[in-house]
Amino acid sequence: MLKSVNKLLLGAALLSIAFSTHASAETKINALFMAQAAYSEADVRAMTEAFTKANPDITVNLEFVPYEGLHDKTVLAQGSGGYDVVLFDVIWPAEYASNNVLVDVSGRITDDMKKGVLPGAWTTVQYDGKSYGMPWILDTKYLFYNKEILEKAGIKAPPKTWAELNAQAKIIQDKGLLKTPIAWSWSQAEAAICDYTTLVSAFGGDFLKDGKPDFQNGGGLEALKYMVDSYKSGLTNPNSKEFLEEDVRKVFQNGDAAFALNWTYMYNMANNPKDSKVAGKIGVVPAPGVEGKSTVSAVNGSMGLGVTTASQHPDEAWKYITFMTSQATQNAYAKLSLPIWTSSYDDPAVTKGQEELVGAAKQSLAAMYARPTTPKYQELSTALQQAIQESLLGSTTPEDALKSAADNSGL
Repeated sequence: MLKSVNKLLLGAALLSIAFSTHASAETKINALFMAQAAYSEADVRAMTEAFTKANPDITVNLEFVPYEGLHDKTVLAQGSGGYDVVLFDVIWPAEYASNNVLVDVSGRITDDMKKGVLPGAWTTVQYDGKSYGMPWILDTKYLFYNKEILEKAGIKAPPKTWAELNAQAKIIQDKGLLKTPIAWSWSQAEAAICDYTTLVSAFGGDFLKDGKPDFQNGGGLEALKYMVDSYKSGLTNPNSKEFLEEDVRKVFQNGDAAFALNWTYMYNMANNPKDSKVAGKIGVVPAPGVEGKSTVSAVNGSMGLGVTTASQHPDEAWKYITFMTSQATQNAYAKLSLPIWTSSYDDPAVTKGQEELVGAAKQSLAAMYARPTTPKYQELSTALQQAIQESLLGSTTPEDALKSAADNSGL
């Protein structure tokens, strides 16, 4: 009788171990990404497939939303324990840290990571001296231009200042080559803030001083005045006030813009002859500067991957993040987003075929200007988006619009 009881106990123990092993073999994590720009959905799925092949004990459920829905989806899912890994913009660590959305992973970051990643990339994931993830998409906006159109207009080199950009656009317009040579993403969305920030950096402006709004003065005001003047001059495509970055890409690669401000990803997409009418004709340089104030301009548009505080599987989530941000993975997909790793820029596999872009990146990535770091960024951005839109529509002056935005920023 005792033997049979022991056998039953042993059997139960073995069954328990089997169930335990089976459970660990099916650890599932949920990851939230955006469905536009930088790495494509197909690329993220391919990267993830490589991860699960190397880690068969972990399954990754992927979800993709447009950039505009990324923030709210992340925050709203916290209550239901929705995601283990989330993609986040450089503008959100302050808010996410203050509201306990992301795990502080400072202790997980190795010395090799600290030494190998470009110093500027770390600012993407840091707030108040702590790291809330790994930088993943290292990005800024560049000035893209159509070489063929510039050549037809007799323009020998792309513009080095924003004033020169207008002058060249006027030549192109006057010669009847294009009706509206410039395309921007000025829809009432974060896209417009990125273009505005690029110009604020060129004009030497400040978003905040001593924690209070200062964009209504100096370079911040000059930047908005430049946008309005460009729009009213007829040099800018009038639909720019409704465009997001993907709209700008489509207009540019259709040959309907001589100049466009956009992220890294547009370079190789617009150079694809299957989808683009301007493949092989694309030039790219850092966004211009302002005489006497700057030589180039750039916005920090980088993004990171973080582990949420709601995650039940933080170790597996971090393992996935380190794979996705590894140098091997990033180098393999460098045609849509340049790597965060310093030594990658000396790797022919990364630079081949996009030498012009890498050359521009070396200048632009060193000049990236940050949008303000504040837990109230969302309120500030919304107020500025409205100010830009009202100014473009002419319903108010840039001075009054920015003063109103400062009053409504929550700061």
